Amino acid sequence: MEHSDVILVKCKNCGTINRIPSNKMHLRARCGKCKAPLELADFSGGMPVKVTDANFEMEVLQSPVPVILDCWAPWCGPCRMVSPIVDEIAREMAGSLKVGKLNVDENPIIASRFQIMSIPTLLVFKGGKLADQIVGAMPKAQILQRLRPHIPYS
Repeated sequence: MEHSDVILVKCKNCGTINRIPSNKMHLRARCGKCKAPLELADFSGGMPVKVTDANFEMEVLQSPVPVILDCWAPWCGPCRMVSPIVDEIAREMAGSLKVGKLNVDENPIIASRFQIMSIPTLLVFKGGKLADQIVGAMPKAQILQRLRPHIPYS
């Protein structure tokens, strides 16, 4: 089974990272360690998740997989160019990477916390820590090159 065929889900009961085959996502999964039901709805499954000041800790810092956070604004032309690339990366790397989108106009606390001065900015988090920051619009190949050191199986 390839890495893209597996979804990583963290058990909210014991914290164990569980590997769920993507073709079994419709079934009721249980944690392999403590047998608690897994909440698969919490995993984005290849779709970017909306990140806000309120859910940043849970969606980004507590993620069992690395996170790329697209910091953007609706009025930003380069952001609109990068957005479809980020969406593609979310689909292609589901299970190895979680993708979030943070509207900096609506979420000034996180934008300020990470000193977002230019957009688009992609923040890469691994193990709850900021691992890289990619500022400005760039082609998909360059974004992937910057992500590779932070993503398992890449």
